[in-house]
Order: sequence, then structure tokens, then C-alpha cells
Amino acid sequence: MDSLGAVSTRLGFDLFKELKKTNDGSIFFSPVGILTAIGMVLLGTRGATASQLEEVFHSEKETKSSRIKAEEKEVKKIKDLFPDGSISSSTKLVLANMVYFKGQWDREFKKENTKEEKFWMNKSTSKSVQMMTQSHSFSFTFLEDLQAKILGIPYKNNDLSMFVLLPNDIDGLEKIIDKISPEKLVEWTSPGHMEERKVNLHLPRFEVEDSYDLEAVLAAMGMGDAFSEHKADYSGMSSGSGLYAQKFLHSSFVAVTEEGTEAAAATGIGFTVTSAPGHENVHCNHPFLFFIRHNESNSILFFGRFSSP
Repeated sequence: MDSLGAVSTRLGFDLFKELKKTNDGSIFFSPVGILTAIGMVLLGTRGATASQLEEVFHSEKETKSSRIKAEEKEVKKIKDLFPDGSISSSTKLVLANMVYFKGQWDREFKKENTKEEKFWMNKSTSKSVQMMTQSHSFSFTFLEDLQAKILGIPYKNNDLSMFVLLPNDIDGLEKIIDKISPEKLVEWTSPGHMEERKVNLHLPRFEVEDSYDLEAVLAAMGMGDAFSEHKADYSGMSSGSGLYAQKFLHSSFVAVTEEGTEAAAATGIGFTVTSAPGHENVHCNHPFLFFIRHNESNSILFFGRFSSP
């Protein structure tokens, strides 16, 4: 039986690989939010439709859920989940869910240390970003085979952490994506694999906001029956015929600042870096992967790629 952590990691990475096929820019979404929406739909499906959706969970019978409290005033972070034209007169049922997270770093970045720097989208193109900086002990590992680094940045109380996977080369991320698997992500970020190291961390202050229609993506991942007018079986929620899913919309937002991270989701060129003796350098001035994980359950709440300011 797979844990929620394993399921969310696998779904998150599989979704990312599908989304990047048609998206060259930054990507951000909530695997847990999408899993919850799929689970809501699963309750009303039967037959082959249910079997396809159950494959996502791999017959998981018990999960742990992370408790995330959303302040009512902060819920407008996701706007227009269903934009004009997405719901028609033939729409019979709408399922919606939302995940909201606002976390403070365990050690905040000092604003006076934030400076304007270049972020290299590739070896010939850069944009200016506000680069936050701090030197401290962090969970760290270097992946020799991939020539990449992973860093864990804890939030207050250490219940949650943001992990950053940064390739050494400016254009290194695309080269190593196919060498990364959900199982390896879990292995690399496990407490036994990472160690506390002194790190000079440079992390851009950034925001990513996007919306996705996941119907084609989920169909490509083997869940096509749920969206098929002729194959969908929703008899568990409607005794009538003809009910099927027309849309699977997911909107997301993340802001990473000196104080911490705010996130929501509704279902080498011309530079050198010097390092202080005994310190590792993690200089996030080119495309990197990042994800926010609930440490006790190993559940990935949010997953993304930052590649374009």
C-alpha cells in the first residue's frame, strides 16, 4: 500500500513532466489539491472509470492529512477558477477544492541583504530579480551523477520544508529531468541522505501564478474515461445517464519572500561566485525545481519549476 506521501510525490512529478511538454515557463501546482479532487470524483464513479482513478492511489487504504488553516480573508488568492465560458448550460455538476498555505521561514532572510541580480533563463537570456541571501546550516546533499544540489529550507516548527533542486549548469535542468523519478526524489530528500551543512544560499524573491485545464494531461496519464461522454460511469453519484467530467481546472499561486512563502492552489556566463571557507554555495540564479513538503507524512503539498521571472 502506498502512503499519501508516495502518491503525492509520484502524481506531482508525473504531472510536472506532462505539463512541461507544453509550458516552457515557470510551473506551479498542488499535488495534494489535485489528489483530493480526484478522490472526490472517485467516490461517485463505478466500473472501468473507478478503476482508472484508483490507479492514481494504488489501492491506498489509509492516509495522513496535513492540517492547513486558511484565513478567510486570504481565500481570494485564487481568482476566477472557472473563467467565463468554462461552464455552460449543459454543466450538471461542479467540484472544487482549495489548498492554502502561508509559512514563515524558520530563519527569515534579512531584507537589507536582498540585492538585484541577474537570473539566467538560459545561457544567453537573463532578467533582473531581487536575490535574497543568508548563510546558515541547512539540510544539503550533492548529487554527483546529476551534477545538482538539493537544499531543504525549514519553515517554523519544522513541520514543513521547501526543497530546492538546483543543477550546477545554467541549462542543466532540462538535461537531468529524465534522470529524476518520484522514488529518487523521496530517497534524495530523506533524513538519512541529507546532512546539515553550512550553506551560502541565494534564493530569488518570486511569484508564480497560473491556471491549468488538466483534462488532456490526466487523460494522457490513463484517466481518460472520466472525461469521455460515452465511457464515463458516474452511477455512484447519479442514477441517470450521460454524466461525465468536462473540465478539470486547477489554479495556483505562490509568493516566496524574505519572511516566508505564501501559496494557494484550487484543485556559466559572465559571473563567478565566491564561497566562504567550509561553506557550500547554492546560488539559485538559473532554473530550478522546488517543492513544499509536509515532513511527517512526506506529502508534497506544492510542486513547481521556477525558470522565468
